[in-house]
Amino acid sequence: MAGWLFVSPATLLFLIFIAGPFVFAIGLALFKWDLLTDPEFVGFDNFVKLFSDPLLPRVLGNTFIFAFASIVTHIVLGLLLAIAVNRVISRSLSYFLRVAIFFPFLISWAAVSLLWKYVLDPTFGFVAQYAGMIGIDTPNFFTDPAWALPAIIFIDLWHTLGFTFIIMLAGLQTVPTDLIEVARTDGANAWQVFWRVTLPLMSPTMFFAVIITFIGAFQIFDPIQIITKGGPQNSTTTIVMYLWEKGFQAFQMGYAAAVAILVFLIVMGVTLLQFWGRRRWVYEA
Repeated sequence: MAGWLFVSPATLLFLIFIAGPFVFAIGLALFKWDLLTDPEFVGFDNFVKLFSDPLLPRVLGNTFIFAFASIVTHIVLGLLLAIAVNRVISRSLSYFLRVAIFFPFLISWAAVSLLWKYVLDPTFGFVAQYAGMIGIDTPNFFTDPAWALPAIIFIDLWHTLGFTFIIMLAGLQTVPTDLIEVARTDGANAWQVFWRVTLPLMSPTMFFAVIITFIGAFQIFDPIQIITKGGPQNSTTTIVMYLWEKGFQAFQMGYAAAVAILVFLIVMGVTLLQFWGRRRWVYEA
């Protein structure tokens, strides 16, 4: 009884905010409902409509491109920054760099989106103004289909890189220094120490960072809603943005619930696939 009492707060929160809404979403996906009239049971029609939607491949393509680019940039840059900061001898400078790199992550998405919307504006943004001074014409980042998604990827990197950096720095500090010293004593150069010692021991941390980054990137919504609203020409419409449009603009709540279930299945499937493949590259000490 004491054990159940201790876990009851977490259990209640899970049932109310996770399990309950999830079960409700599964049931809602079987209905046609516009929030104003009575729900109409349609069975699996919402799922049939979803997989025959011509816009779905474009939306999923945008989402996977964003997620893949986010994983690559966050892992590579986060690891490089962690290595650089970890080598700083001055403790005060090291603390300053950690705070400076992590600070953008503390800013709300609304503020970050408005900031970069102003900075990259082709008319009065200072990027366009300074580029014009040296004779460079900058594109309209948020109205050009070729530049809109890369601009969102860059903004997300600027905002969330600090979180990946902290994860990498924590993992880097768990690497035993005696193993590095032994490798150097045996004649290994800096690259060999990094490739043969540091990187394998960092692989569990990198595995965790890959999973967290993918889950977060696949659910990207805030900057797209604030800056581009999915445009231009659906070039930045991601699956969660698509879900919001169907649910809260078109008031197709059953269809939106079907999209939400698809998001859950994709995230769960990719995560399980990563756990299955971890034995191929994650070093288990």
